[in-house]
Amino acid sequence: MLIGAALALPIVAVLANVFGGASDAWSHIAATALTRYSVNTLLLLVAVACGVISMGVLSAWLVSAYRFPGRDTLEWALMLPLAMPAYVMAYAYTDWLEFTGPVQTALRAATGWQAREYWFPEIRTLWGAAVVLALALYPYVYLIARTAFLDLSRSAIEAGRLAGYGPWGAFFRVAVPLARPAIVAGASLALMETLADFGTVSYFAVEVFTTGIFKAWLSMGDATAAAQLSACLLGFVVLVLGLERASRGRAAYHNPASGSKSSRPQPLGGPAAALAFVTCAAPVALGFLLPTALLLELAWGERGLYAGARMLGLVGNSFGIAGLTAAMAVALGLVMAYAGRLEASRLVTGVNRVVSLGYAIPGAVIAVGVLVPLGRFDNALAGWVEQAFGIKTGLLLTGSVAALVYAYLVRLLAVALQTTDAGLAKITPSMDAAARSLGTGPAGVLVRVHVPLLAPSLAAAALLVFVDVLKELPATFALRPFNFDTLAIEAYNLAKDERLAEAAVPALVIVAVGLLPVLYVTKRYFQATRS
Repeated sequence: MLIGAALALPIVAVLANVFGGASDAWSHIAATALTRYSVNTLLLLVAVACGVISMGVLSAWLVSAYRFPGRDTLEWALMLPLAMPAYVMAYAYTDWLEFTGPVQTALRAATGWQAREYWFPEIRTLWGAAVVLALALYPYVYLIARTAFLDLSRSAIEAGRLAGYGPWGAFFRVAVPLARPAIVAGASLALMETLADFGTVSYFAVEVFTTGIFKAWLSMGDATAAAQLSACLLGFVVLVLGLERASRGRAAYHNPASGSKSSRPQPLGGPAAALAFVTCAAPVALGFLLPTALLLELAWGERGLYAGARMLGLVGNSFGIAGLTAAMAVALGLVMAYAGRLEASRLVTGVNRVVSLGYAIPGAVIAVGVLVPLGRFDNALAGWVEQAFGIKTGLLLTGSVAALVYAYLVRLLAVALQTTDAGLAKITPSMDAAARSLGTGPAGVLVRVHVPLLAPSLAAAALLVFVDVLKELPATFALRPFNFDTLAIEAYNLAKDERLAEAAVPALVIVAVGLLPVLYVTKRYFQATRS
């Protein structure tokens, strides 16, 4: 309960500022920008939803329902864009598609056109941000939808064929309706990540709530207005969760494969096989292969830039803070998961669920929620110390590594908790009873029995948290100590200054490390689905 209360404090602080009164900055924002933030955020959500559903569902159906050349490779390769943060992809595509980039330069050379004599889509727009986010996030829909399609029974598909449906009719009238809960769940995860994004929308100068929060905080210097904007963003999070819940209604979606054989993939050949291959390969190429190739090309020209202490410092800061957070998240997650196993009460279950909601909260909101109470505590403590002892301490926690790790834990403890809880669920309670009958207390059972058995789950949880911290941008941007730069911050600052070639080097390191959990999860997932 103490852990849960500490991690819920930032959200309570954000919500408390809703009733904090209207400052001049908030009145100005409400009159001039709030509608624009709301409309742009809503448009971005709709566009990303269309993108992730179309790419994720179609590719999941093709690899699960048909056999064609390259299917076995594409089946796991479609997960690779999860290793590519959207803001890193944005840097790569901007350099490639901007006016001085290779695409437009080659177009002008081939046609003889000059500036303003032709039209070319602008990448730095809301729609460009939507395309980049959709390419980075569609694996959420693909992963869950593929599982749902694999569970479809052969009789369900054959019933659709007997009703006169062709291949596309069976897809739209049978497969998609049965897989709707899975599709909506995957799309909801992608939309939560869209709401949490700061790097892409900030780099493309798209005015949404995350960019507005930092503008109110850093440019206007009003933390209360930033917290009130954060509360508005939380409203969009609740809206997405509510729509996901309402989409199911009272309908029941029983597993149609229960007690029956799953549908076998149908072979494709000729043009149909080629079209299926292109359809599945395009998201992989555009969401991972092409951005990686562009970053490698940019980094090759700057290969000597980070050869010295600068790169070592960035890696040390990034890996150090990520490792510390991962260790603490695993330890706290293990305590909370084990508490739920020992005491299956509504109170303990409720606390664990509240902590799990942190992953749904955008990093910008958590950063504001951490800053407000810590800032007040620091100011009160500094005032008391100066009054009592005549010593000026300054701010002790605000802008420290401790505050940054705290924010990471609020957002990412859910990852460690859920992973550990899933591992504990596989351990039979009779092992606890046997150890207790031999005189071992609850703590001894945890250390001597569960921890050795949970080693793979704990390692997986640590890896997932480690990489999430490495990629996290908004919380790091807002709360990091002075002169404490990470790989994500370095890439963002260089890209913001249009030094994209230099930004490619730290961006590639993030992508390379991000591949580890993607490949690990993909391997475990395909082993489970094929068994």
